Amino acid sequence: MLPTAEEVHEINVTPFIDVMLVLLIIFMVAAPLATVDVHVDLPASSAKPAERPDKPLYLTVKEDLSLSVGNDTIARDGLQAALDDVTENNRDARIFLRADRTVDYGDLMDVMNLLRGAGYLKIALVGLETTANAEGATEPIASGTQAP
Repeated sequence: MLPTAEEVHEINVTPFIDVMLVLLIIFMVAAPLATVDVHVDLPASSAKPAERPDKPLYLTVKEDLSLSVGNDTIARDGLQAALDDVTENNRDARIFLRADRTVDYGDLMDVMNLLRGAGYLKIALVGLETTANAEGATEPIASGTQAP
């Protein structure tokens, strides 16, 4: 009579370790590919400009980070009062925000946060419109949303 094999009640973990090591290698290779490290040079917009209202309200951030509502220079503390005065407390008025090219993105975001804090949520950014020339290169032209 042949000896009978006893049943083994232990889990063989060797295949699990092999699978885990393969997954570890896959994730180590894939992790650097998942990170975004791309330098972005944003192009000018070639979109058709929106219709310009009869009396647009321009908020301008100048090179020295001073603010102007229309043609009047104002202090940052007086932004809400100046906008309330011009819009007659109409929080739904669209504010056309334009900034000098040298203004830092963070400083522009600070002004947008000031507008949001004042209750003005309809903000339109003003820029230059571009057109393509015969060689395919883009040339900036004045946008229809800029002040005269």
